[in-house]
Amino acid sequence: MESCTQIAPESLLIRLHSADDYHPCCSGCHQHCLAIHDTTIRRVRERDLFQYRVWLEVPVRRVRCTTCGPKLEQIRWLSGRQRLTAGMVSWVESLVRLMPVQHVARLLGLHWHTVKAIDHHRLAREVVEPDRSQIRRLIMDEFALFKGHRYATVVINADTQQVLWVGEGNSRQAIRPFFEWLGPEACAQIEAVAMDMNTAMDLEVQHHCTQARVVYDLFHVVAKFGREVIDRVRVDQSNQLRHDKPARKVVKRSRWLLLRNRDNLKAEQAVKLEELLQANQPLMTVYLLKDQLKELWYAPSEAEARRRWEEWLELAMSSGLAPVQQFARRLKGYIEGIIASAIYRMNTSVLEGMNNKIKVIKRMAYGYRDNGYFFLKIKAAFPGKAR
Repeated sequence: MESCTQIAPESLLIRLHSADDYHPCCSGCHQHCLAIHDTTIRRVRERDLFQYRVWLEVPVRRVRCTTCGPKLEQIRWLSGRQRLTAGMVSWVESLVRLMPVQHVARLLGLHWHTVKAIDHHRLAREVVEPDRSQIRRLIMDEFALFKGHRYATVVINADTQQVLWVGEGNSRQAIRPFFEWLGPEACAQIEAVAMDMNTAMDLEVQHHCTQARVVYDLFHVVAKFGREVIDRVRVDQSNQLRHDKPARKVVKRSRWLLLRNRDNLKAEQAVKLEELLQANQPLMTVYLLKDQLKELWYAPSEAEARRRWEEWLELAMSSGLAPVQQFARRLKGYIEGIIASAIYRMNTSVLEGMNNKIKVIKRMAYGYRDNGYFFLKIKAAFPGKAR
């Protein structure tokens, strides 16, 4: 060290000089060089010291290498032409794991883009490329990227729970790059893909992974039945009771009683549900059909699942309720994906939990302007489990 000067109330400038007995190394071939071409002074930022922000003035020599020609010398703690020392970069990487980029930038007095670039480089370094030859089962789902029905699709390895790919959009064109990245050989090895009843994903899987079985998730199908059937029947029954205000009020306020699993109800809620179902036959019918629909996913074999489906379909079509019949007719087109769950016990519940963590990542940063950076964050957050 040559000198140390306080250049501002909270800033220190430390001037360094080259050791006389040290021969610089070429940054290209890492060989020691005796010939010095020229020397420049570079001011770089070092980690803070107590309340002081520390700057270093570093003499950077350009050597005359016999192999590479004129080349900057190698300084191990100052790579390339960076204006931050290796210690400072490491500190930024540690802080940005815990805090949003903007907060780290304010804390350290750095530009937002500088902190983001450091974190982006760290993520690219740490995210492990998946072993495509070991992928057999996939789970696909979508999550809200921004407000206004803008979505992104995430694909994970069902066996290791590693995020394999994230892409903007939920259409066939949007998810096609995933299968192109996967390649024909890996696509041919895929045995099953779990998803919700998304026709775009279904068709793209069938196009690229011709031998793979599509498995539809229990939660999404039952939730769809709740929205499209139970809610519709409940509203219709409520409208028929407009002259009986007390009874109409009970039916109108019964939405969550009908949609929630019976096991999750409190004792007084279970009593209210039982009274409601006993007093209203159509609501009793759709509630029982909802419970029986769930049994399709717990069948011990494909034959048993198909038998349960035929039994459920017959009950639905004979119920006399238009919303039930309409839902049953639409469900026919997806029944093979439901029956496949008898062999492949897969669902998207794991991915739903991961989506909650993705929301936390997004909320911490108040959203991301760079989707590529955001998707890299997601991959780093879910590196997968060792098999």
